[in-house]
Amino acid sequence: MKTTRVIIGADVAGFDLKEAVKAHLIEKGYEVADVGMTEKAQTIPFHEVGFRVGRAVSKGEFERGLLFCGSGMGIHLAAAKFPGVLCAVCESIPAAKRCVIANRCNILAMGGFYVAPHTGCMMAEEFLAANFGDGQTERFIAFHETAYDEILSHDYLK
Repeated sequence: MKTTRVIIGADVAGFDLKEAVKAHLIEKGYEVADVGMTEKAQTIPFHEVGFRVGRAVSKGEFERGLLFCGSGMGIHLAAAKFPGVLCAVCESIPAAKRCVIANRCNILAMGGFYVAPHTGCMMAEEFLAANFGDGQTERFIAFHETAYDEILSHDYLK
């Protein structure tokens, strides 16, 4: 099933890329909730934006999210702190699609320093349209489902 609602957010370094992707997604008919910087004069730290998107996806308010900062790394770290959030940092279209197909990622982080606007738009489309296991064998799916379940239930304090 294609995701039609998405939550997004950016800090100052990811703002321009986010604006390009946001406009593209709205043009394609997506419902986009922007919880990061909505104008350049605004300042919201990367980690706060990551927390906002991560929290919303973790609570089930949105199935998928998109995050944008300079590298994608910092904002990813903040979002990934929430239970059930699997956030990927990608810089290519195939990686953005694959992070869902193989790893069930529900948030994609991109870096405005490294991803061009057109590429970011295509990455977002592929990420939002992909489903876990698309085009894969039953063996692949079973293996990755087991891994996914173990990752989410692992007690990291033991």
